[in-house]
Amino acid sequence: MSASSGHDEAERAALRAEGRWAALSVIIVCLLTLMAGFAGIHELIMPQARVETVDVRTVPFKGEFVESNLGSAVAADGSVTVRMVTQQYSFNPPCLLVPVETPVTLRSTSIDVVHGLIIDGTNINTMLVPGFVSVAQTRFHETGDHRMPCQEFCGVGHQGMWAMVRVIPREQFMKMAADKPRLSCAD
Repeated sequence: MSASSGHDEAERAALRAEGRWAALSVIIVCLLTLMAGFAGIHELIMPQARVETVDVRTVPFKGEFVESNLGSAVAADGSVTVRMVTQQYSFNPPCLLVPVETPVTLRSTSIDVVHGLIIDGTNINTMLVPGFVSVAQTRFHETGDHRMPCQEFCGVGHQGMWAMVRVIPREQFMKMAADKPRLSCAD
């Protein structure tokens, strides 16, 4: 066997190995594409596990989002639930008060058009659709103020639609909550 034929045999073996790896790569990409397609179709045809609705005509007058029920409240387990309503071009309440290092659940809705809610420095980024309740959960790790702009174009006054989240020490918050059932820093 000559050196040339040994070299040719090695080259053929290398090409076969490269072909197998290329085929495996294509199979993996096709499999991932099929999985993503299946997951997307499944998400489209299956209803959400839990959808809460509200009647936007009665939001300010009765139910969970009545004006006197807006703001932060301590739940039985020590967590905090914040309720808020949006409308062109305001958040109500305009300043939310929450304690540091405490689970916070934000329950909000819109009464007119689609608004976007984002709180700087947190995982909160959600859409507020009229007639539906949006629920988001977070925990603030430091005291301070966080900006909360509307991040979905909602009309000509959109650029002025801002609110604030003020994070205060837990002890201070609990002391304030003992005197008043609903808190906001706008009071």
